[in-house]
Amino acid sequence: MTYSTLLYEKANGIAKVTLNRPDKLNALNSTVYKELYDVFDAIENDPEVRVVILTGSGERAFAAGSDVAEMQNMGPLDVQKFMATIRKASDFIYNLTKPTIAAIHGYTLGGGCELAMCCDIRIASEKAKFGQPEINLGLIPGAGGTQRLSRLIGAAKAKEMIYLGDNIDAATALNLGLVNKVVPPEKLMEEAAAWAAKLAGKSSPILAAAKMAINTGLDTDLGSGLSMETKCNAVCFSTYDRKEGMDAFLEKRKAVFKNK
Repeated sequence: MTYSTLLYEKANGIAKVTLNRPDKLNALNSTVYKELYDVFDAIENDPEVRVVILTGSGERAFAAGSDVAEMQNMGPLDVQKFMATIRKASDFIYNLTKPTIAAIHGYTLGGGCELAMCCDIRIASEKAKFGQPEINLGLIPGAGGTQRLSRLIGAAKAKEMIYLGDNIDAATALNLGLVNKVVPPEKLMEEAAAWAAKLAGKSSPILAAAKMAINTGLDTDLGSGLSMETKCNAVCFSTYDRKEGMDAFLEKRKAVFKNK
């Protein structure tokens, strides 16, 4: 697959999607979002892919935000159309049935931070910087920041980041729960690949059930979330992999999952 703003590769069940506008600090414009939707749609329907790593090219940024030059002369109707394009791609990534890992380095601001939050797991370089600086442009986050950030780190800290518009470093992001792990810059892709390989060894349908239960539960009350968990757990009992997992446990051997 060839794209004008992305790089794509896959091997051993792991797909790697790279934002590829390094001269613009991987700023996110409408073309990027359309291509992100296209590539993740292809990934969803590719049985060879079991895990996805999303990262950015160059040394300076994962993605430094939305492309302000593209947005500068937009009116309300134009920006609603742009936001619909963003929402289509973001929601698709968030709801992908396969695990997603954001490998984050450098500036991860505005839309970049919002895109990273669409992934299941975020691994950051020690040099990563996070922020929702839209307030400094006379805006508020429009690609999920007011909603996903508050769900990840709590309303109080999300308001602090959004109201002040200041950047935070990787250690602070880890402390807040915005990222899962922080590693030295030279170890970032190695660590992301190690997590991806471990996930690729799990059962894809069981991972999908876990993701559905978690994501659905975040958007509902506890009782409804627990009901969804019960349903997803019951579905696991219709799979080959659930039987194989339990058989392997009882036989004291390593499970060999077939993703069915």
